[in-house]
Amino acid sequence: MFDAAAKALAQILSPPMRAILWKSIGLALILIVLLGIALHRALLWLATAGEGWAENALGSAWNTPLSILLWVISFAVGLGILFGSVFLMPAVTSFVASFFVDDIAGQVERTHYPADAPGREVPLARSVWEGFKAASLSVLLYLCCLPFLLFAGLGLVMFFLVTAFLLSREYFELAAMRFHPADEAKRLRKQHAGTIFAAGLLIALFVSIPIVNLATPLFGMALMVHMHKRLSGRHTELLEPRRR
Repeated sequence: MFDAAAKALAQILSPPMRAILWKSIGLALILIVLLGIALHRALLWLATAGEGWAENALGSAWNTPLSILLWVISFAVGLGILFGSVFLMPAVTSFVASFFVDDIAGQVERTHYPADAPGREVPLARSVWEGFKAASLSVLLYLCCLPFLLFAGLGLVMFFLVTAFLLSREYFELAAMRFHPADEAKRLRKQHAGTIFAAGLLIALFVSIPIVNLATPLFGMALMVHMHKRLSGRHTELLEPRRR
């Protein structure tokens, strides 16, 4: 597992991977900005509507205090979105990865497993749907973990474990679907659930590092290509010649 992680890290900045890296970073940043704008507008609209209701209920004398309260709420909303983007990053990168499954996996296979038959491309609609499902489930489970942040960091542990499970599941199944039907890919993932989850802990650690986490789709997908090769026995070991 650690050997696979080392190979994945080493390949992220290789020349063939750089174009994919910049495209995935660009798409991730666009999605984060759009989500942030939409969330900010929605929360600000709710705050403004609430101010109007309160002013009608309390009278015009409360106009100034309510305006100050609205400013404080708007500032808090901005900070909330800033910190919230950290929690949304795993979901965003999960969705972004679905667009580059075959590009990333293909580079890993050609570099490390040239003697093996290449995998089949996963239909874009299927990979995007899998990415959307994983991202949606991520947001739902993260919201469930949110109240536990108040209990001595329990929420952070839950968040980390949920991230490891969801990302490892998505990346491994997408890597496996290049060689197996979807049902067989899921069965293989369940058969090796413990090992795959352990590898997912490395992805969760990677995605928790600010800025660096923008490269999560490349690291996560490359790692799971290596894991699939080993767990399914679909690779040919390349042995270095012995030194005399």
